[in-house]
Amino acid sequence: MSNTKTLILVTAILEAILGIPFVGGLIVISLSYVPLIVMLIVHIITLFLVSKENKPRHGSIAGIITSCIGWIPFVGMVLHIVTAILLFLIYTRQERGYISLR
Repeated sequence: MSNTKTLILVTAILEAILGIPFVGGLIVISLSYVPLIVMLIVHIITLFLVSKENKPRHGSIAGIITSCIGWIPFVGMVLHIVTAILLFLIYTRQERGYISLR
């Protein structure tokens, strides 16, 4: 498995965890919003790597937007869930050999 596929899977799992109602919010608030900053950095790194390999970028872009807006209650939860689903779809399509979701 390549580094980009691994990063896409890791970001998808982390977004799914942050999207769990109340649990994700508790994680973010109890850690002083640091998880959102960490996720922003990870999504930027992932975006850089997928851009170099000409793979779908929209999952990482959605993650960056989610990390910036994720501090808003309920809106952040919905965005984390949508981003997680998008990243899982990108990951599974790459595993099956599809080139992209474009």
